Amino acid sequence: MCLLISRAVRRMHMAGLAHSDLSYKNVLIDPITGSACIIDVDGLVVPGKFPPDVVGTPDFIAPEVVRTSKLPKDDPARALPNQETDRHALAVLIYMYLLYRHPLRGKKVHVLDDTENDEYIGMGEKALFVEHPADFSNRINIKSVRPTELPWADTSKLPFSITGPYLSDLFKRAFIDGLHTPSARPSANEWETALVKTVDLIQPCHNPDCEQKWYVFDNSTSPKCPFCGTPFKGKLPILNLYSSRKEGSYRPDNHRLMVWTNQSLFPWHTNNLIVPNEKLNDDQKQRVGYFVFHNDIWWLVNERLTDLTDVTNKTVIPPGGKIALVDGLQLLLSKEDGGRLVVVQMVTA
Repeated sequence: MCLLISRAVRRMHMAGLAHSDLSYKNVLIDPITGSACIIDVDGLVVPGKFPPDVVGTPDFIAPEVVRTSKLPKDDPARALPNQETDRHALAVLIYMYLLYRHPLRGKKVHVLDDTENDEYIGMGEKALFVEHPADFSNRINIKSVRPTELPWADTSKLPFSITGPYLSDLFKRAFIDGLHTPSARPSANEWETALVKTVDLIQPCHNPDCEQKWYVFDNSTSPKCPFCGTPFKGKLPILNLYSSRKEGSYRPDNHRLMVWTNQSLFPWHTNNLIVPNEKLNDDQKQRVGYFVFHNDIWWLVNERLTDLTDVTNKTVIPPGGKIALVDGLQLLLSKEDGGRLVVVQMVTA
């Protein structure tokens, strides 16, 4: 869902447009299929041709727009909706969809007897991330939240870091570095890329009664579900992806693939020039292999990879074949330009 929203905003921004009112009111979600689409595009901003008609929806308006909202529209100091304000709204949307809380609405009060002015200051000039690492003054007051908002409202139990390293980095840039510096905010393309990588870090929880069922691997040697506290037990293969810049030379892609039974390997895992977006053809949407745990051994079953090779032993694994995953194993997935090499890291817990 968040991936589709990011993709839509990325395509809109690539066309030179800005939405100007990106919010949960203007995103339609199908809770069953997870599909999403952005609506209310009649307010699109076209720089130099169609200025914004609205400033946005409360909760999603960028701080600089709120801070200058009392100035005349023709005042050069007035901040109006643009792609950078869309970036703020997108970050808020993703944070709220994943963590069920607002990134700026904490306990801090600026004006005791004037709610409207307090909102103006708290969401504008003095806006502060509820999980700011150095300033705790806007933390969510757990005593004042409804029971139905727990445990998500408790940032000490479910901090934004549970979303994994890629998204955590972007949340820091959006709500710490870029909250009052619009140019520092992550782009929609960066969110899309981080979400794709995060999907590859998801692990099933071993507790059948866990409400969330899945969690993002935290890069630790003793992973556990942050929702129910159930630790991982057993052998956990992690595939570290490297891609070729020139023949015989591979560099790390800062991309890992977690392995679980029936986890699929897709063409975009085998080649970094294949991007999992709207441009994929039908063949690129089909998996090329899968993983299975059998007789206490993790196996990669090759379905369609013609170049799959055990680099150490210089052994080719043909389609229909399989290879056991062991620590340190190096597998060449593709010999094409952008083809990937994976190095297996085995964690035993």
